[in-house]
Amino acid sequence: MTTRFLFDGPEDAGTTILLAHGAGGAMDSVSMTASAKALAEVGLRVARFEFDYMAARRTSASRKPPPRADRLNPEYIAAIDALNLKGPLIIGGKSMGGRVASMVADELYASRRIAGLLCLGYPFHPPEKPKQLRTEHLAELETPTLIVQGTRDVFGSREEVSAYVLSKTIEILWLEDGDHDLKPRKSISGFSAADHLKTVGEAVSSWADRIVR
Repeated sequence: MTTRFLFDGPEDAGTTILLAHGAGGAMDSVSMTASAKALAEVGLRVARFEFDYMAARRTSASRKPPPRADRLNPEYIAAIDALNLKGPLIIGGKSMGGRVASMVADELYASRRIAGLLCLGYPFHPPEKPKQLRTEHLAELETPTLIVQGTRDVFGSREEVSAYVLSKTIEILWLEDGDHDLKPRKSISGFSAADHLKTVGEAVSSWADRIVR
């Protein structure tokens, strides 16, 4: 695995956030780019990377589907190693990327390699399959965690998530009328995508300050 990173934010930032992409969108997707820019604007350093199957799509006509999420755990660890960061690190990602990060977080947190976990649109279950939960490990999670979720996310709405057993280390920032990309319908909610991105940046910055101290 040869890891290539996209960086946003000041090089001398106090905290770096490493983000992996979702199952179907690359690290430079519109959603990933918008989130990275929002975090960079509040002074955080953001590094984005791709799993091998996604990176391969850039040089091949094949659109090989992603492996099972847990099989990507070693690639996430390899990305952290390649980043070779000395300062505080928060890991996470969009959708599947955040899920993979959540599966490796506790071991890294226990060894003080990371300070926290940030999930942007966690895939609590596949769309239209609310009983296929991906939450078992979240009940015992010890890593300080912030999940940013749209209230109408088809991978886990506010009503659905309120019934789950989640660790007390997990905080959830709900974005009114946000979808899986955190986008609201302004005509319905009164919020724009820019409004929600600003909220995300400010909330993540405040949360990161708390857990890094």
